[in-house]
Amino acid sequence: MDLLVDGNHTAITEFILLGLTDDPILRVVLFIIILCIYLVTLSGNLSTIVLIRLSPELHHPMYFFLSNLAFADIGFSFSVTPNMLANFLEEKNTISYVACGIQLGSTCFFGTAECFLLAAMAYDRFVAIRSPLLYSTKMSTQVCVQLLVVTYTGGFINASFFTLSFFSLLFCGLNAVNHFFCDFAPLVELSCSDVSVPAVVPSFSAGSIIVVTVFVIAVSYIYILITILKMRSTEGRHKAFSTCTSHLTAVTLYFGTIFFIYVMPKSSYSTDQNKVVSVFYTVVIPMLNPLIYSLRNKEIKRVLKRKLGRKTFF
Repeated sequence: MDLLVDGNHTAITEFILLGLTDDPILRVVLFIIILCIYLVTLSGNLSTIVLIRLSPELHHPMYFFLSNLAFADIGFSFSVTPNMLANFLEEKNTISYVACGIQLGSTCFFGTAECFLLAAMAYDRFVAIRSPLLYSTKMSTQVCVQLLVVTYTGGFINASFFTLSFFSLLFCGLNAVNHFFCDFAPLVELSCSDVSVPAVVPSFSAGSIIVVTVFVIAVSYIYILITILKMRSTEGRHKAFSTCTSHLTAVTLYFGTIFFIYVMPKSSYSTDQNKVVSVFYTVVIPMLNPLIYSLRNKEIKRVLKRKLGRKTFF
């Protein structure tokens, strides 16, 4: 039962997720593909966390933030993918009202944490390249912990705005969400109550976070570029730039998709395009991040080869 009478309104107790497609064959194909991606996401990010924790030579601020980025990717993917996989195998893709709010809050929390972590990693690269002699002081354990507290506090506050706004909305009958997970925008479209405040507050919160984190990343890389251009050694320039390429790739992928979904005018793309891009940033990017950092980071590759070599030898 998905409807309950509440006074003069009919309160919804569950939503129907319309998903990506109605084609039964395509649903099976997508199930297999996304299941493989999810398994790679879990194994890749868990391996990154374990490798960094067990390797003293990787106990540096950059890898400290990278391990937390891997944790955020696991949480982000776990918030969406298992439910999506289950829905591929079911004729009626339903999610309860409470579970929908929890999923919304969870995706907002980990998505926001990823924004802050990418900004913190940009600042870390700025300090490492701009002030290498003072790096250990400026990026001390205390500073790293403080940045991490800001990261998860910001994620919690933003997720709280979205979750409280969702539970303040009134749904009077329509419960078909044109998405594969409980995203905020399609839920607002279903509401029959005044959405002026519930929609504006979380939008302002999310927009402010995006602006602040993008600003920190942009300023950090402007100073990094200026510093690199001032270097006389070609080898020094190459080494400095190579330490940033993985992070720049991750930033471009993540913020590029966020910009497409949440910043571009809605009239410029269709709902189906929105779904495809959403799959990319909720499912594919969490898989790509550990691959990007492991394949382009010589120190991680060296430590990984040594660890695997020891296991093979014994």
